[in-house]
Amino acid sequence: MSLDIPPSKLLDMYYKMVLIRRFEEKVVELYRLGKIPGIAHGYIGQEAVAVGVCAALRKDDYILSNHRGHGHALAKDVHPKYLMAELMAKKTGVCKGIGGSMHSSEPEVGLIFSSAIVAGNIPIAVGVALAFKMRKEDRVVVSFFGDGATNRGTFHEALNMAALWKLPVIFVCENNFYAISTHVSRSVAAKQIVDRAIAYNMPGIAVDGNDVLAVYKATLEAVNRARKGEGPTLIEARTYRWLDHGMYYLGKYRPDEEVHAWKQRCPIKMFREKLLKEGIASEKELEEIEARVFKEIEEAVKFAEESEETDLEFAKQFVYV
Repeated sequence: MSLDIPPSKLLDMYYKMVLIRRFEEKVVELYRLGKIPGIAHGYIGQEAVAVGVCAALRKDDYILSNHRGHGHALAKDVHPKYLMAELMAKKTGVCKGIGGSMHSSEPEVGLIFSSAIVAGNIPIAVGVALAFKMRKEDRVVVSFFGDGATNRGTFHEALNMAALWKLPVIFVCENNFYAISTHVSRSVAAKQIVDRAIAYNMPGIAVDGNDVLAVYKATLEAVNRARKGEGPTLIEARTYRWLDHGMYYLGKYRPDEEVHAWKQRCPIKMFREKLLKEGIASEKELEEIEARVFKEIEEAVKFAEESEETDLEFAKQFVYV
């Protein structure tokens, strides 16, 4: 391997990528059966970003997620059964069935907040990083957002403040090239999103978002800088969502050839081939991981379906003002 990573860690990264893929495939199925209330956004195709980033973090580091957040949650060790229960609006969910798909959080494992508002979590991540610095804690925070978020004022304000105060925050833009249905070339004047880091005097790293090891290496570099007090980094991970913006259909706005080409670069398939080629794992070992994931997802669905539904009276207990 090009990186000095223990085989156990590499296999855990593979496990989490497969877990995210199977979880999302099951969510699509349940959504279409009417078992997932509200709106849900799939992460299929982007698994390498969440896993590569979170593999470079410690348990006490924080992440902040967005509307497309199931992958981030699972990569940061949120248990699939409690996440599934949340999506199905059950009392056993991570937010007691009140948060739903776009607001699932679990501070105990470092998923401090999820925001459905585009760019909404970015300035909050800066606030978290400021708290770490003021408390002299050796911790970092990651903000995940899409390419569309980089056109919001909060993105620019947050990067400017983080750079001025040298805060331990890593900004991870998952550039899947479409803000809903608008291609990035029609909304971003810069040649590449990572160029926007120059204006705020911070490092900008462009990385293949379908290569989990490339994402891991870039994040580790950013994390080490942050821990040394050298401030923030902007990472642009170029990837692609296989499904529509949401688990509903918007109509055709992407060329079939483009979608097909990206699917040929499946992040899980690429990593699987690398593990086999490098002798990190055998076909049998990887199949055992895949079987384990299948069983865990089935158990998660069973747990969620058997859990008690959240109702209005229950939800009122958590309204404080």
